[in-house]
Amino acid sequence: MFFVLSKMVWFVLSPVNLAILLALLAALLAFTRWARAARWLGVASLGFLALMAFSPLPRLVMWPLENRFPQQPAEKGPVTGIIILGGAIGVARGDVVLTSAAARMTKAVELARLHPQAKIVFTGGAANLISPVTKTESDGASVLFEGLGLPRERILLEDKSRNTRENALFTKQLVDPKPGERWLLVTSAWHMPRSMGVFRKAGFAVEAFPVDYLTEEKASEFVRVSGRAPRGLMIADDGFKEWVGLLAYRLAGYTDALFPGP
Repeated sequence: MFFVLSKMVWFVLSPVNLAILLALLAALLAFTRWARAARWLGVASLGFLALMAFSPLPRLVMWPLENRFPQQPAEKGPVTGIIILGGAIGVARGDVVLTSAAARMTKAVELARLHPQAKIVFTGGAANLISPVTKTESDGASVLFEGLGLPRERILLEDKSRNTRENALFTKQLVDPKPGERWLLVTSAWHMPRSMGVFRKAGFAVEAFPVDYLTEEKASEFVRVSGRAPRGLMIADDGFKEWVGLLAYRLAGYTDALFPGP
């Protein structure tokens, strides 16, 4: 129920979707007795969309998330296993498709080669709400990892999870971690606080290995007008979604803190 509800609510509350829906509403009201209000609503929705597309606001929203857990050196110490969260890969026409979060996958391969004894665990099923599932993210991960030379016997695939909470629960069941083992958790830096909170709540001790940064290290370095509207809108959508997700997961009791930290 939580999964379905979260998908439906976010469809409306996504900043980009919300701005477009409000603009469509304004267009409809323009032909009614509320035409004056429609003009103001249209201007407001367009202004909001422009703010997210071109202003520093999306990166300012994203920056605290990406700085919550420090970046780690790839070669540090022995590692039992490397856990990669889904959200970066898919399969289309029988071939692998990488999303803008592809650094999760490329960094996983780099870590796998630096730690040849470590298990490689990919967790991600299919988060489709309506369309039928034919291939999961795990199917894509298997093709990619083996194609890049990782031995199949090192790879463990968890293909049932649909969200971060299920990532943690199902992965723990799959690998059955033991005390003293060292597990790295690889996901986008902006997604790391919620991910760590969920794994801790599930009783799975993991070490944060954030990747896929979308902001600069210092906030002052990106306080400027953006020249790429699609990029700004994407960052806005991911950033606002993550803050909403942190609140929703905390209220649902899925994380150990509102804003998990080191």
